[in-house]
Amino acid sequence: MSKPTTGDFTKTSGWLDWFDGPSKPRFQLPAGAVDAHCHVFGPGAEFPYAPERKYTPCDASKQQLYALRDHLGFARNVVVQATCHGADNRAMVDACLSSGGKARGVATVKRSVTDEELQALHAAGVRGVRFNFVKRLVD
Repeated sequence: MSKPTTGDFTKTSGWLDWFDGPSKPRFQLPAGAVDAHCHVFGPGAEFPYAPERKYTPCDASKQQLYALRDHLGFARNVVVQATCHGADNRAMVDACLSSGGKARGVATVKRSVTDEELQALHAAGVRGVRFNFVKRLVD
């Protein structure tokens, strides 16, 4: 049975809803502090999840990510491609391009990636490539 890639998803055991009330740190982060590993998930209706994914998260949009960044006191983010999106980097790239220069990205690419595709990712703010070795996340 294949997993849906867009629209509503059935919550399964271990589903984590978006928590909309995080507390602020009890200390002030240093000026220029960077959240160096965060993700955007979907929204699935706009950025479909990969059929081969190992998990389906609740949507966590770029707007939610950047509101959380500001709430916690970070200056910038490194948005790492989520494995649930496979090598379709559109959600991560969209988040980087919408960050007002406050985010860089880490992409997932296929072995067949071209120099032109890498240049387009670089132009969008991507500065690294993710290699997945953890079996619970990818095959």
